[in-house]
Amino acid sequence: MGGQACILYGAAEFSRDTDIVILADELNLRRLRRALASLKAECIAVPPLALKWLRKGHAVHFRCHLPGTENIRLDVMAKLRNAPSFNKLWKRRTTVAVAAGASYELVSLPDLVQIKKTQRDKDWLMQRRLVEAHYFSRPRRPGAAQLNFWLNELRTPELLVDLAKKYPQRTARVARRRPLLAQALRGDELALQAALKKEEEVERIADRIYWAPLKKELERLRHE
Repeated sequence: MGGQACILYGAAEFSRDTDIVILADELNLRRLRRALASLKAECIAVPPLALKWLRKGHAVHFRCHLPGTENIRLDVMAKLRNAPSFNKLWKRRTTVAVAAGASYELVSLPDLVQIKKTQRDKDWLMQRRLVEAHYFSRPRRPGAAQLNFWLNELRTPELLVDLAKKYPQRTARVARRRPLLAQALRGDELALQAALKKEEEVERIADRIYWAPLKKELERLRHE
């Protein structure tokens, strides 16, 4: 669900971390503990690995020591802001096949784009790249779902203006949910850029509010 997923979706990012989202139940936690043991992974911060903390939305951080994985960090979560339950994430996942019959299960691109709406500058850059990469790999005749995704998530003014010119009626419909598209329909890139910045700031504030009580709880755990 993090940098490794971005790489597989074509928005290259260097990362030695692997971020995963898991189903938080007793059986799956036992399976995860066995996997962590095989990686010789140690928990490197609070909170410890427990359903209580995962279900609250905390991340649990590990560092691997198995030869070949040294210093790779593994971050585990079960609950994410701007994302549905694990079962829905799993149902909508993307499976990427690799050599030797192995495969990776990624959160879907629309879900990954939502997850990237955080307080961090680098996540907004990555979110923009992810949607642009999807847009530039578009088929000659994109479907309704693809058009709606681009109109809802593109953060590049010139691309939104271009899309609005090609599909004005659909853009007008989606503008009911994303009002800044009215600027795209008018071809006003400067006003659109300002509206995109405001939209981003709203999400940054929401992310700070979401994490505030969790950060407070982490501070208490550190002191204990």
